Amino acid sequence: MKFITEIDLRDLYRKEPFTTYELELGSKLTPGARQFLTDQGIKMSDDGSDRKKNIVNKEQPSASSGKRNNWRKKKVYSKIKSIEALFLLTEQELLSRDVFLAQSIINLGKQFSNIKNALNGGVPIEDICCKECTGINTNNFSHDLGDCFEITDFHMQLEKGRDIIILHRLRCSLREIEPVVLELYESSEDERKLCEDITGKVNQIINTLSQIICSILGGEKCQRKN
Repeated sequence: MKFITEIDLRDLYRKEPFTTYELELGSKLTPGARQFLTDQGIKMSDDGSDRKKNIVNKEQPSASSGKRNNWRKKKVYSKIKSIEALFLLTEQELLSRDVFLAQSIINLGKQFSNIKNALNGGVPIEDICCKECTGINTNNFSHDLGDCFEITDFHMQLEKGRDIIILHRLRCSLREIEPVVLELYESSEDERKLCEDITGKVNQIINTLSQIICSILGGEKCQRKN
């Protein structure tokens, strides 16, 4: 007797999703495989048919598509909640050392929370005011410009090294937003504008953080390496 495992079904489903599965004669599903069919809402037939091949409905199921979209949206919301918590942690730590710096991060945190409102169909995302410097201007403020310079173990030895590192940690976490948003809207032409607005807003926050990090190191002097 041939046993069909969960891995076998996952490989088949990955190649082309299906809504029904018919077990060929002389085969049996493992418990894991049967659970996979149940979780995916796939109907199974094992009526003893003498067909040689599994019968697969190749039509893309709308219910399955909705389920995938739901977990992608949940992934985005979970990432946003995680970064909101990191904003709070960063703000709380900076308050004990630099009130003005902490206030700047609090303002950015409020701007970031507006993204969640936009995902819920709330108010449109408004741009952050760009304070132009040598490397950042109104034309590229919404773009992914990378870091102005690499943060290394050298910076942790500086007087304000901890401030630089915790801001860099926040900046790195913000960069994780774009991939999950693109994943959520990858097949939606209608919501592409929203996707662009969200990623643009996140890039504005990241670039503002880069300017703050530069200011900690060199005052008004831009530290970006072109």
